[in-house]
Amino acid sequence: MTFFNPAEPLVRSKQEALDFQDRQGLLRIHLQVGNKTLISSFYSRIDQAFIVWGWITAAIFINAQFLPVSWYVQAMFWSALTLVGTVGMVVLTHFWVKVERLRWLLYSWVALMLFGVVLTDLGIFLGWGLVLMNLCQFWLGLSTIGYFFTGVGMRSRTFLINGLIHLLGIGILPYVGGWQFLTTGLVMAGTLLLLAEVQWDMRSPIDYDVLTPEQKQFNQEQHQLRQMSI
Repeated sequence: MTFFNPAEPLVRSKQEALDFQDRQGLLRIHLQVGNKTLISSFYSRIDQAFIVWGWITAAIFINAQFLPVSWYVQAMFWSALTLVGTVGMVVLTHFWVKVERLRWLLYSWVALMLFGVVLTDLGIFLGWGLVLMNLCQFWLGLSTIGYFFTGVGMRSRTFLINGLIHLLGIGILPYVGGWQFLTTGLVMAGTLLLLAEVQWDMRSPIDYDVLTPEQKQFNQEQHQLRQMSI
C-alpha cells in the first residue's frame, strides 16, 4: 500500500460528486449575462478558507510593499487580519477536519499563525532587527511547515509541492531587491487562491466514524463516481 493515492491526479478540475462533509456549507457562484456564462463555480468550506486566507495574505503584503504606513500600525493591522483569518479557518473547517480525523492539522495551522503573529509583533514593538529583516522569510517558512504537515496528514502530493514552492520562495527573495513583500504575497496568496479553484489529490476515503451509515454509503457512491471521471 502506497503512502499517496496514485489514482488521484495532483490537480484536476473540480468534481461535482462531493462527499457529505464537502457539501456542508457549499457556496455556488453563477454569473451569467444573456446566454454567456461569466463565472460558474462552487466552493466548499475548505475552498472558502483558502480564499479568506488568500485575500488576507494579499492585503497584508501588498500594504507592506506599497503603503507608507508605520510598522506599528502595520503590526496592529496584520495581527487583526491574521486573527480574523484564524477564527474564520476554524469556523469553516471544524466539521470537515472532525470527519476526516485531521483536527491535529487544524490545530497545527492555528499554532503556526498565532506564533507568527506573536513573534512579528514582538519584533516590531521591541525593535528586534533580526525579525524585522527576515519577516518575509519567516512567514514563507511558517507556510512551508504548514503545507508539509498538510501534505503528510492528507497524503497529498499537491500540498507537499506547495510547501516546496514556499521554500523556493525563500531562496529567491535575495534576488528580488526591494520587492520582497510583493513576492511573498504573490507566492502565498497565489497558491491559496489556486487551491480554491481546483481539486487536489488526497488519501483514499477512510472509515468516517462520525457519519451515519447512510452518509457513509453516500460517500462511497460519490467516490466511485469520481473514480469513473479520472
